[in-house]
Amino acid sequence: MIEVKNVEKSFGNSKVLKGISTIFETGKTNLIIGQSGSGKTVLLKSLLGIHTPEKGSISFDGRIYSSLSADEKRELRTEIGMVFQGSALFDSMTVAENVGFPLKMFTTKTKAEIQERVNFVLNRVNLVDAHNKLPSEISGGMQKRVAIARAIVNNPKYLFCDEPNSGLDPKTSIVIDNLIKEITEEYNITTVINSHDMNSVMEIGENIVFLKDGLKAWQGTKDDIFHTDNQAVVDFVYSSNLFKKVREAYLKG
Repeated sequence: MIEVKNVEKSFGNSKVLKGISTIFETGKTNLIIGQSGSGKTVLLKSLLGIHTPEKGSISFDGRIYSSLSADEKRELRTEIGMVFQGSALFDSMTVAENVGFPLKMFTTKTKAEIQERVNFVLNRVNLVDAHNKLPSEISGGMQKRVAIARAIVNNPKYLFCDEPNSGLDPKTSIVIDNLIKEITEEYNITTVINSHDMNSVMEIGENIVFLKDGLKAWQGTKDDIFHTDNQAVVDFVYSSNLFKKVREAYLKG
């Protein structure tokens, strides 16, 4: 569980996060949504320790990040997996080398142990024949699965995903959504996803935090969204006619 308490973050005279408090639950897919400029990226980077809030606290299963020593922060970072928006794979490395990189850099596992773990996670994300291919030789959806495999190769307690469906077609996006959800439940990970994809919200949104102008304007589940009378949420989620029709059909039963 990650607990955020009264977090504020400013850049110059601009206050981006204005006293946000929320809980991201273990074993669930937690989504941060909101319009551009709402503060969702800054919140995600604050969770990752890239930004340091001026006020408030962020705790990981009771460990307040700002109170940790340098060694304790390094230890915590080994418990974090990250899926970047553009996958961020090393072009000159094969798929297997990309996935094994965190183990090579941050563990004392032998070459054989690394290979065994790489094989396991690649099989888990349904990539059994791509070990020796370069990122440029596989599709965008496969690259995303490689990124997920790399993120979970070190058995993280916390998984962060920044726009994991960016650039993917709708069918592939659903595959990635379901894979993230399955892994979250299977390994009981605290997963936090920064997303603008409303399909993801409706598909896997077990705990959704909606930000507006640096404030937490609403929090609930994908089912709660259908019933909410929060106009800001309604305007954001149902900005397209398709989702308006879906909501109308849901409310009619």
